[in-house]
Amino acid sequence: AVTVDTPAAPGVPSRSLAWGDQIDIRPITTTGELTDQAVAGYIAKYATKAAECVGTLDRRIRATDDLDTLPVTAHARRLISECLRLGALEELAELRLTDWAHMLGFRGHFSTKSRRYSTTLGALRAARIEHTRRDHEITTGRLPLTDEDEVLVISHWRYVGQGLTPGEALLTAALTGNPLPPMRTDERTPA
Repeated sequence: AVTVDTPAAPGVPSRSLAWGDQIDIRPITTTGELTDQAVAGYIAKYATKAAECVGTLDRRIRATDDLDTLPVTAHARRLISECLRLGALEELAELRLTDWAHMLGFRGHFSTKSRRYSTTLGALRAARIEHTRRDHEITTGRLPLTDEDEVLVISHWRYVGQGLTPGEALLTAALTGNPLPPMRTDERTPA
């Protein structure tokens, strides 16, 4: 029953988009066959999949990139190519498809929404951290911390050096056929 008509552009006719044949119409309840937790789990499963799962890049496409040599799937290459083509059209410039071609034209997080409508991801993260902390206080085998408890953290950092370890140097020499590069001074075997 719900359709969306896309705008027409030169070489791209207007299209009507609608839901497919597979529609699941069941009441969502907290006690029935289709619970609110089951629906949330189903949505979370697909909503959290990143664009990298379909074989795209994790960075923006540069003007110097050769699309034919990018490490993407053939399907993703076609979608990226189409984003670049459509993004070059003046009528679609406001969609910024060229900037977001590596994400197949989608420029945002899966749950992007109005803050006035719902909550923020930061608030959800904070609630999850607090829930996990409370849930694991007793079950981890330690007593919960009180306000009077003090946690002492001791740490010591020192610069180790740079360069290849002896193992890395040997592997590099074997793979490249070049002589061994210099080792890190702190890793040399004492005489």
